[in-house]
Amino acid sequence: MPDLPDLANRDYVNRVNRAIDHITRHLAEPLKLDEVAKIAAFSPFHFHRIFRAVVGETLLDFVKRTRLERALYLMSHDKRSLTEVALEVGFSSSSDFSRVFKAQFGVPPRAFDLEQWRKAHRERLFPRVPEPSATDDFPVHIRELPARRVAYLRVFDPYQPDKVRNACLQLVEWAKARGLEKGQWLGYMWEEPELVPLEKCRYDVGLVVPEGVALSDEVGEQRLPAMKVAEIEIKGSLELESKVIEWVYSVWLPRSGYVPDHQPSFEVWQGLPFAHGEQYFELFMHLAVTK
Repeated sequence: MPDLPDLANRDYVNRVNRAIDHITRHLAEPLKLDEVAKIAAFSPFHFHRIFRAVVGETLLDFVKRTRLERALYLMSHDKRSLTEVALEVGFSSSSDFSRVFKAQFGVPPRAFDLEQWRKAHRERLFPRVPEPSATDDFPVHIRELPARRVAYLRVFDPYQPDKVRNACLQLVEWAKARGLEKGQWLGYMWEEPELVPLEKCRYDVGLVVPEGVALSDEVGEQRLPAMKVAEIEIKGSLELESKVIEWVYSVWLPRSGYVPDHQPSFEVWQGLPFAHGEQYFELFMHLAVTK
């Protein structure tokens, strides 16, 4: 994300984030420029330039990339046909999907080596993390969560040093000024770093807030629907978290009778974010699931 003067552009960033949230949750729909611009409360004549200035790519390129990355996720973790995947992410047909996919990745979807792609991306993050196996055992609990209202700060390119931590500190200060710091803290990655280039990932630092709390221009607002989640407790390093996440998808999920729901996976912090530093974490992973 390009560097922008904080005060002059905070409102622009929040409004573009509303557009991004709408796009992410409505990938199966046409997503016309006029409609997305309206969500962000910008004139369609200028919105494409504003979006590019804030995000670093055009609206068209962002929508296409997000659709293809969501398709990789479904191909990796779901058993749907390619036609079902194509329609789920907003392509008019499997042939249209195949054409765009090949233009992006060099091969059609049926010839794409997902395992090699995931392995290459995983090694960029954690080259020494052992592969999960069926002998690993991480207790999984199924929970029903109510709808929630979340105040959040969005971090683009979150694997850069200190970017997520700095956003957490900023939101913690915001919360303390309002007596909200003891609420439930969340972190959620909208893309899987094993499928998406790290610099294209988005991470939201979030805090569940009551309905009566007024939000300022400093933060965005996200509405999370009620959902069923698989919950796994994690106490350890980022490498352990990476191994647990891979185990959930590759070992537990295929045996569970569940499939991933259309929601990002969540980090649910025990206490404040980074309460134990940057090498050790106590949190729960929440993966939204459905039958």
